[in-house]
Amino acid sequence: MIPSKAEFQHIIEGKHIALYVLKSSGNMQVAITNYGGRVVSIIVPDKDGNLIDVALGYETIFPYLNDPCYFGTITGRYANRIANGKFKLDGKVFRLAINNGLHALHGGPTGLHSRVWNAEMLDEQTLELSYISKDGEEGFPGNLTLKVVYKVSNDNSLMIEYLGRADKKTIINLTNHTYFNLNGEGSGDITDHLIKINAEYFIPTRDDFIPTGEIRHVNNTPFDLRELTVMNTRINLPDIQLICGEGFNHTFVIAGKENSLKKAATAIGPDSGIKLEVLTTEPGVLLYSGNSLNGMETYGKGGRAYNFREGFCLETQHYPNSVNQPDFPTTVLEAGEEFSSSTIYKFSVI
Repeated sequence: MIPSKAEFQHIIEGKHIALYVLKSSGNMQVAITNYGGRVVSIIVPDKDGNLIDVALGYETIFPYLNDPCYFGTITGRYANRIANGKFKLDGKVFRLAINNGLHALHGGPTGLHSRVWNAEMLDEQTLELSYISKDGEEGFPGNLTLKVVYKVSNDNSLMIEYLGRADKKTIINLTNHTYFNLNGEGSGDITDHLIKINAEYFIPTRDDFIPTGEIRHVNNTPFDLRELTVMNTRINLPDIQLICGEGFNHTFVIAGKENSLKKAATAIGPDSGIKLEVLTTEPGVLLYSGNSLNGMETYGKGGRAYNFREGFCLETQHYPNSVNQPDFPTTVLEAGEEFSSSTIYKFSVI
């Protein structure tokens, strides 16, 4: 069920928060709030035609205001981590808000996930969100004008287009942080899901999730997911990368032409038969297996606790800490240039 729109009516600093529902002719419904641009629900048919919500989240706006998990949100200005919360542009050091140990995570404590975006329904299938991140916000340089368009199509795809332009040289790395459970949110552990990632390489990290700088081949590692693989056959193997992260929390280097739309990943819920395919123009996709969900602070829809590994993310993005890694794809945006990125989450049944 889509949460009640009335439960999302709220005002923060004079700005109105609301819930917007997009619908396709294929019985897909996607609910989005303009608080953080968060995907609240994704309802799609399973193999028997039953409608299932496959996105973790809350039934009212209030838990989102202090959400530790970034459920469904637009993350930025810089998704993932920047080491020690600092980077250098043209010889000048910029220091960011620290909110993850020694590091900056997902744009800082008041990043894009906690902003009220302007919202306009263009039609029943399209929502346009816009926001101006001001020069110095969370330490980032430049006034950054952002637009994010969510659109559902009649083949049950959710398309996300990100656009940005700044008046000063800056950095940018945006993603969506929806947690999926393709057997239905609240239905339990997701490690029975099948997963495939179109990547020959992944990014190893230290135990604080900052990349080591290496780009490692997946051969003979638990990260070789080039064929459909049941997640629980890999996730508990005695590999130091999995042990430190308590599971998958790693970026994969997507095979394909740079800046073109390419297949990144496929996941299948074995009980529902729902298949999710992810396509993106981004160079990487981060597979996160819900290792921080603990059932203590994350009571979701219907009052159900979301426990360890009951949701997974496929976050299309540039690599973590790219701005401090010269061998990684650049996340620098020159003044006046346009940033653009597209991702598609396509649902079907097997």
